Amino acid sequence: MSKITFLGAGSTVFAKNVLGDCLKTPALQGFELALFDINPERLADSESMLTHIKNTSGSTCVIKAYSDRKEALRGAKFVVNAIQVGGYDPCTITDFEIPKKYGLRQTIADTVGIGGLFRNLRTIPVMLDFARDIQEVCPDALFLNYTNPMAVLTNVMNTYGGVKTVGLCHSVQACVRDLFKHLELDDTGVKSKIAGINHMAWLLEVSKDGVDLYPEIKRRAREKQKEKHHDMVRYEMMLKFGYYITESSEHNAEYHPYFIKRNYPELVDRFNIPLDEYPRRCIEQIGNWKKLKQDLVNNPELHHKRSHEYASYIFEAIETNVPFKIGGNVMNTGLITNLPREACVEVSCLVDRNGVTPTFVGDLPPQLAALNRTNINTQLLTIEAAITGKREHIYHAAMLDPHTSAELSMDDIVAMCDDLIEAHGDWLPQYS
Repeated sequence: MSKITFLGAGSTVFAKNVLGDCLKTPALQGFELALFDINPERLADSESMLTHIKNTSGSTCVIKAYSDRKEALRGAKFVVNAIQVGGYDPCTITDFEIPKKYGLRQTIADTVGIGGLFRNLRTIPVMLDFARDIQEVCPDALFLNYTNPMAVLTNVMNTYGGVKTVGLCHSVQACVRDLFKHLELDDTGVKSKIAGINHMAWLLEVSKDGVDLYPEIKRRAREKQKEKHHDMVRYEMMLKFGYYITESSEHNAEYHPYFIKRNYPELVDRFNIPLDEYPRRCIEQIGNWKKLKQDLVNNPELHHKRSHEYASYIFEAIETNVPFKIGGNVMNTGLITNLPREACVEVSCLVDRNGVTPTFVGDLPPQLAALNRTNINTQLLTIEAAITGKREHIYHAAMLDPHTSAELSMDDIVAMCDDLIEAHGDWLPQYS
């Protein structure tokens, strides 16, 4: 029996989408869906929820929860990763509150910046533990990483874990659809090309019937910028640098040095930037879980409609050899020629029985490659810190971050990193 293993299966809503999709996919019937999580209560919740969907859908998949991670992985053909190391309390709170003492404000803090840096340092050792288990009990498995920080973790699993890994993010899937909806344009029949790095990939081409749609997109964007809306940072970046970015404005506000600035506090209001957005979302999700649990876990009549998550479509394409195109995070094996080869990039990939095959892009427009490199610098130094255990590389990664370096002195950056290391305590024992 073929097996799909889900690490972090206590993420019940996400497990519903990914594994619920598998339960509804004909080519995946008869698979074992192996669930693992370090929280036994949440693991049991997800097992109950998926059992309801199995029963209402008539699926022949076998659902099994494991308390032993290695046994959950043993013999897996596919592995899905959706963990969060340290959770909202204490680690996300720490990632936000200590930088605030230095006057450094963030919005999401899960990708680059100080929050992304320390989330990486907490998560990489756990991912490398996964890699050791995978090498032992399912060395040929395809590992789908949904965990942020996407680029660094996918890079580490490929480069140091020796695991065949592709990173998956929703931003590419939603980019054109959401942009066109907001600008009141019809996206039917639109052709597009997207490439770059995770959360900072670029809509390089967008056309319909051979007509370039960028002039009309920019015209409408300029009109939208006259009043406040949810996507002002991305529109401003597009109007200044020429191209639209895949990930949301609240993310991109902290990826660049232009928007969250103590000396220009009016920019936060002007570009409608939601500071401390991620903690608000966490608190809301925690508050909503009681009702969600009733709807999902305690509902034997639960049904599921196949979602737009890539995972089941990737598995289906590999099983059936019917090709499927995704936006995937992969190592830059000469795919984007003006970005470092050591980087993880986000490009179109073809999936079939041969697995995930990335497509060649060539050079990005020079200004876009330059913006990507500012974030890649911090990503690569973060990996260096995690692999070598050298504290100075944490400082280097932080000092190279565009937002952090634009706001703080080098001495303050070092002091802030020291405070964060101390506050994380047992979450970062190698640096204490």
